[in-house]
Amino acid sequence: MFEHHMLIWFISGETKIVQADGTYLFKSGDIFLIPRNQLATIINYPRNGLPHKTVVMHLTTERLREFYADLNPRLGGSGAQKILRFTSHPLLQSCLASLIPYFEMKDIPENIAFLKITEAISILRAIDPAIDNVLANFEEPGKLDLVSYMEKNFMFNMPMEKFSYLTGRSITTFKRDFRKAFNTTPQRWLTKKRLELAHYHLFEKAARPVDVCFEVGFENLSHFSFAFKKQFGYPPTTVLEQRTSINQ
Repeated sequence: MFEHHMLIWFISGETKIVQADGTYLFKSGDIFLIPRNQLATIINYPRNGLPHKTVVMHLTTERLREFYADLNPRLGGSGAQKILRFTSHPLLQSCLASLIPYFEMKDIPENIAFLKITEAISILRAIDPAIDNVLANFEEPGKLDLVSYMEKNFMFNMPMEKFSYLTGRSITTFKRDFRKAFNTTPQRWLTKKRLELAHYHLFEKAARPVDVCFEVGFENLSHFSFAFKKQFGYPPTTVLEQRTSINQ
């Protein structure tokens, strides 16, 4: 989960972004905006012998409040948007490419950073009139239905404090409501749900354990393999062997 909106331009490499309602694949030349408070698993890869390299601009709430202070935009939709793609748009690409010479510096001068962020916001507003519904929406998460939210987002590897914040609860209230709804602790429930999803990906989609590991919310392959064997009695590779045997 990102605290601020992130505007990203891909120079090289490839990124897979997994969200609850879909998977996105970005590569060289792509420009996209990840709205704040959106849950996502992000997996970066090199491609064609080139490293994963991007230019990332953080559009902070503080900076956006300053930008919109005198504009009074008319918001006509929800601020909870999906990832927005602006593939190879020349104005955005030019704006983000102009930051590259500054990367060799320890810090971009504050006044220049302010101008570049202002330029980027202005370009976004020019090419997408609905972008104000995302950038000018400063509401914080309200209290959500815990069961439906967790069933939809359990695969994202986050601290419990983040889950509690996004469902509009204190950590104490979150844990209390969780036990009342699921009759177990959040960590035990999350581990079980993630392993069940991993088993499905391995057997039904023939996915590799190293890919499944991160997409279902585990931090590393060894922890995933240990937990998987403890849950099912056999390692993840056995599932692929079973699948191959059945399909022969």
